[in-house]
Amino acid sequence: MGIAVLVIFWVVVGILVVGVAMSATKKPNDEEGRSRVGTAVFGLGVAVLIVVGLAVLPAWILVDNTDADAKTVGGVHLNDAQVHGRELFAANCAQCHTLRASNAIGETGPNLDTLRPKAALVLDAIKNGRARGGMGQMPAGLLAGDDAKDVASYVQAVAGR
Repeated sequence: MGIAVLVIFWVVVGILVVGVAMSATKKPNDEEGRSRVGTAVFGLGVAVLIVVGLAVLPAWILVDNTDADAKTVGGVHLNDAQVHGRELFAANCAQCHTLRASNAIGETGPNLDTLRPKAALVLDAIKNGRARGGMGQMPAGLLAGDDAKDVASYVQAVAGR
């Protein structure tokens, strides 16, 4: 939503600039021209728009995008275990595997978005490892217990979405 607000803001500013430019005509320097107060108010308005557009809106978007959406990835709402699994995936798996939800673009292991593995397959791969010939080898026992289950649950929830 923040990005939409920022885009709409700049579109409105652009329309206003075009409107001002199109309505401006050369007027003789008499009472019909802009007063100094009007010019100062216009300049102050432009300055406020620039500050809002370049500082306030982007700062608001950054604050709005922090932890509020941490549990939602690609439209999938994650539970606490899956959020933990996402963190573990980033630390242990993203170097080799491709998974769009984690912005992982590894090339050694299989593309999990294409494979869309079930949690049981992920758990088995974590426990036993995998050999892919010339592509490399996934070592056995990278994670154990609840950590392995959290990663498996996360991958099943987000792969291919």
